[in-house]
Amino acid sequence: MNFIVETSARHVHVTQEHLEILFGKDYVLTKKKDLSQPGQYACEERVTVVGPKKELKGVSILGPCRKDTQVELSLTDARSIGVAAPVRESGDIAGSGPCKLVGPCGEVELAEGVIAAKRHIHATTKDAAELGVSNGEIVSVKIDTDGRSLVFGDVVVRVSDSYALAMHIDTDESNAAGCGREVYGEIVK
Repeated sequence: MNFIVETSARHVHVTQEHLEILFGKDYVLTKKKDLSQPGQYACEERVTVVGPKKELKGVSILGPCRKDTQVELSLTDARSIGVAAPVRESGDIAGSGPCKLVGPCGEVELAEGVIAAKRHIHATTKDAAELGVSNGEIVSVKIDTDGRSLVFGDVVVRVSDSYALAMHIDTDESNAAGCGREVYGEIVK
């Protein structure tokens, strides 16, 4: 069974409190476009992510607001700004890299929150059964591309009936596999 493999570029998830510091009191995110995962969307709003060495301007915010502010960068991005970003599942930010976020109305210093997202597959219960996998299982996924086919190991399966079937990799991983616009993967055991 094949599934879409999507490239997740650098982005930020913010709390309502941090959104208001960055963009102003009672600010509401402006939806730009829906993402493949139900209820998730890219926003018009962008921020600057500042590290000790340099900054990344125009980093997208994804909505809706979350309980913790989190910055997801590729390892190349993190190194370029001088931040040590551990590879983690989304939401696991304890002890992760620090940075500063700059918006049009203010700045937020994050003592932690910068991660390189662990590559993962979103699957519904039905999808997981068809794939023969379970929540939290670590699998390998083969991606066939022209001249750059790869097998990615250490892919975590995340199962919830609120998901849509898709694998997410970051821009470093996408470039390594020579991924184009529409790429599919399959679990190999």
